[in-house]
Amino acid sequence: MISVGHRSGLLDALAAGPATSAGLAARSELAERYVREWLAALVTGGVVRWDPASAHYTLPAEHAASLTRGGRLGNMAVYAQHVAMMGALEPLILQCFASGAGTRYEDYPRFHEVMAEDSAQTVVAQLFDHVLGIDDGLVPRLEAGIEVLDAGCGRGAALIELARRFPASRFTGYDLCRDAIGHAQRSTAAAGLDNLRFAVRDLSHLDDAARFDLITTFDAVHDQKHPQRFLDALFAALRPGGRYVMQDIGGSARLENNLDFPMASFLYAISCFHCTPVSLGQGGEGLGTMWGWETAEAMLRSAGFAEVRRTVFAHDPMNVWFLAHKRE
Repeated sequence: MISVGHRSGLLDALAAGPATSAGLAARSELAERYVREWLAALVTGGVVRWDPASAHYTLPAEHAASLTRGGRLGNMAVYAQHVAMMGALEPLILQCFASGAGTRYEDYPRFHEVMAEDSAQTVVAQLFDHVLGIDDGLVPRLEAGIEVLDAGCGRGAALIELARRFPASRFTGYDLCRDAIGHAQRSTAAAGLDNLRFAVRDLSHLDDAARFDLITTFDAVHDQKHPQRFLDALFAALRPGGRYVMQDIGGSARLENNLDFPMASFLYAISCFHCTPVSLGQGGEGLGTMWGWETAEAMLRSAGFAEVRRTVFAHDPMNVWFLAHKRE
């Protein structure tokens, strides 16, 4: 119901002020009978408040802060869409339970669309205020002009914002999904950016030796076919003195350490339905979403990075950010 409220715009519309079911339906240009039933689900779920005397429904401000577009605490309704995706994939995943086989990226409806929304608030929204600040030298280098790769770029929202901010630098985005790359290319053309290109690329065969000064990956390593080989390839693609910025889920490799981790059960469920089977479907290791920051750090060091620094932002305890250096 939260996913329906997000996709239909009902949550945003109700955040504008109390309304009857008819008033909210008119405000949203939707059918009242469906809106009324949706409201009942959210009232009994404790999300929306209902005043029988006035027949008005209210989305409290403290709920709107984390369930609407532009909410000051981030929009948790984005993640509810994964529940609908899991329901659609349940028959296929049950077959995987029986056979041990995996899945393909194209098996997942709207996956890149949902991930783009997720990335917009977990990556793009904090790029300039937080992410680039994990290394004092990143912004001056980007302003002067360097070669940048985003590996597993999806629809490319982060690269597009970087290319806008730093016109002297040159940006490249690779992803295996043709639909995502097509969307990124159309967005680049619409923005009129000439310092940015996107290409479909199987990241298990990255052959850009010592080409880039900065490489980024955003939530893209753990479901690769072979994460260690992927990181080895990224290390080889960096020039001496280059930097690698990696964002991934900040859970531990040890289950007992995740009992109080934010949204842990949700993340394990997503791992069961997407990250693990996608990796297994490529013949990979199936490390899963909660492969653990310890595993990630060990793999970065094994790849050859001389310095590996781990950062967790106070406002975003679910994610971990690594800054890794390649020696001159």
